Amino acid sequence: MTARVPLLAVDGGGTKCLAVFADIEGRMLASGKAGSCNYQGTGREAAALELTRAIREAKRRLAASATGCKPPASEAEPASLEQKKTVNIAEDGPLHVTCAVFGVAGLDTEHDRQVIEEMVREALAHTQVTADRIVVENDGIAALLGATGGAPGILIIAGTGSIVYGINAQGQSARAGGWGHRVGDEGSGYWIGKQAIRAALRGFDGRGGHTALTGKLLLHLGLRNEEELFNWVYSAEYSVDKTAELARLVTEAEREGDETARLILETAADELLLGARSVLNKLGMAAAPFTVILQGGVLQNNPLVRNRLADGFRSVSPQAQIDEAKKEPIDGVIAQGVQLLRREY
Repeated sequence: MTARVPLLAVDGGGTKCLAVFADIEGRMLASGKAGSCNYQGTGREAAALELTRAIREAKRRLAASATGCKPPASEAEPASLEQKKTVNIAEDGPLHVTCAVFGVAGLDTEHDRQVIEEMVREALAHTQVTADRIVVENDGIAALLGATGGAPGILIIAGTGSIVYGINAQGQSARAGGWGHRVGDEGSGYWIGKQAIRAALRGFDGRGGHTALTGKLLLHLGLRNEEELFNWVYSAEYSVDKTAELARLVTEAEREGDETARLILETAADELLLGARSVLNKLGMAAAPFTVILQGGVLQNNPLVRNRLADGFRSVSPQAQIDEAKKEPIDGVIAQGVQLLRREY
């Protein structure tokens, strides 16, 4: 007999991949975490492996708890979402979910969709998970739809990368940013970390003033001087994730009064606001009431960036309501799955 649960929700971000099995109310039954599954940053095979690892770990934990798993009345009937009897799940056995929702970073073009949908199919096959319905969205769209229930809203994400999404009252959507670390991601953790490196090297040249960022960067990376910092940037050790981690050093330096760090963070907020204003203009939402959701490590953990962005947003769209709750992207993906379950099953 194949065990069943209502929902599999996956947030596949640029830093980590989180898979969650949940009940029809969105309550978490088990979760599993792995590394980045943004194939644009890690490569297709590595991203597919992390996606599989996250689902497998969540399934392993679900099997250990065997909580909330409902069997079908018979193998010929669909599973009822109200059945009470629980069944055991074998870690290496089949599992069926009513709905599987994937919010995956890097889904920006039709080519991306083909690649990521293939990754999803592989991950489900390798973990022996089947689903009545599979939904694959960009992680930002999934989070926005889940958080707003399809109502008008703007989602600003600034984590490892950055992007802005919006949906207006007519159901039209638009985005700005999200073009990746090579040509975009302004205001993101990676962008902030890169600006810190640039500031240190500019100071070394005499093209910029002294900044406490230099010492913090060298200490964090275990380097002796700016020349070694330069070598690190062009070595195999350099990565998007490691550079994004440097953003916290900028936060530390700003709190200690470093002017260069403050300017970097203010510019990060201004870049995010620029993207948000672009989406507002595309959708004609500036004068309308709607919810603004701020997500990602930069906006959750850096008050200067968050507050400057929120204040700027209110100045251009006075009726906007800033959602001050600290929500994780997975919450939006789970919410979207719950909405689909209630609407269609």
